[in-house]
Amino acid sequence: MGNDGGSIPDRRDLVRTKAKAEQADKANQTRARWFFCALSKRPLQEPIVSCALGKLYNKDALLEYLLDRSAYGDGEEICGHIRSLKDVKTLKFTHNPAKSSPSDSPTDKAPFVCPLNFKEMNGSQPFIYLAPCGCVFSLAGLKAVTSSNFPPRESDGKLESDVKKEQKENAGEDAGKQFDMCPQCGTKYDKVEDTIPLNPSPEEEQKLRLAMERRRAAEPVKPKGKKRKAAAEATDAEKPPAKKKNPSPAPIVNPTLAATSRAVVQSLAQEESKRKAHMSDAVKSLYGPKDGAKKKETFMTMGTFTRYA
Repeated sequence: MGNDGGSIPDRRDLVRTKAKAEQADKANQTRARWFFCALSKRPLQEPIVSCALGKLYNKDALLEYLLDRSAYGDGEEICGHIRSLKDVKTLKFTHNPAKSSPSDSPTDKAPFVCPLNFKEMNGSQPFIYLAPCGCVFSLAGLKAVTSSNFPPRESDGKLESDVKKEQKENAGEDAGKQFDMCPQCGTKYDKVEDTIPLNPSPEEEQKLRLAMERRRAAEPVKPKGKKRKAAAEATDAEKPPAKKKNPSPAPIVNPTLAATSRAVVQSLAQEESKRKAHMSDAVKSLYGPKDGAKKKETFMTMGTFTRYA
């Protein structure tokens, strides 16, 4: 009892239960992925690019990252797979006519729509872009449009028979691929490899990453470009030629200098002989053998044990 006149506490009042983990709002996460740059977290503004994993970036933010990879704290986790601008594609969007002015809040209405069915690109349905041209469509709109609905364009100046002939000629190198024409710009693309989903699910992102790694592994090793090769040759030309190692010539002997040196040597020998002539026998015994016998010990080793004496 609570001793307060009749209140009865239950388990919830007496036992502290573990607080539930906070869950992120899925709607906010969806808006963040489709309305904001994945790197800078700023609203998406053209030019907008996408990588092989389908993430959306502002091009200026990506340039800042490529120039200084420490410009964004989590840049390596988000776009560490991007080596240069060659790894991204500039996207071609269709603006939403229902968006009154660009000054509106970026999350009020989607700034872009599908040009085929005018569905807004707000994350409610999947969107894709074509890798060869960068045109963006909703997946449902692109599936509704097929190449059979688009006859050969008159601007190409080719008849339908000529188009079929070219398709037969290219059948060998394009075997196993399903090609179609972009309904917006007419660029040829592969339905399987060239359709990249925007903001894919984790499972789809893993598949895209594996496909990207396979393509990079199949890339040939590029040789040095012409500019780099020319620069290397110019650097080698500027270096001084290596000196050849020739044997040093024999020194030239001056006859006058040689005669003078011989005279000096002779005078020194005479002085040494005079000095030794005036030495006592005790002093001579220190420097030479006694009585013509070979002396094995000197005054430094006399009376001591020497192993090699």
